Amino acid sequence: MSIQLEIVSPEKVVVSQQVDMAVLPGLEGDIAAMEGHVPMILLLRGGVIHLYVGDKITDSFFVESGFAEMKETGCTVLAKEVKKLDELSEEVATKLLADLEESFKEAAKGNDAERQRELIDEMQNAQVMLELATSVKK
Repeated sequence: MSIQLEIVSPEKVVVSQQVDMAVLPGLEGDIAAMEGHVPMILLLRGGVIHLYVGDKITDSFFVESGFAEMKETGCTVLAKEVKKLDELSEEVATKLLADLEESFKEAAKGNDAERQRELIDEMQNAQVMLELATSVKK
């Protein structure tokens, strides 16, 4: 009772394998992709995808936004960025967050509401990345 899971970044196919379940960070909450799931398209927030074989997590990946297409026999994730958790860097995430905060201040000066919303989403993703990078080092 498995599904074909593919996780794709702009550069490459990161994962293409059979799993029993994949838990995805949906915009409105986590959701499990598994055999027999109702077909749907799901917006993703920055977070972790956990891959299960049986009842064990076999792998975990950080994804920075994107979407997933879930079907009865498979799931395809298209993400802006995909990294294994041990590849996350606290220093990179800290700098990214600081740069985004500076960009947000500039956008606020110009009253660019659309850009401010985009930057808030990106700052939330960077904050998740920083928290994960910090927790992986412990």
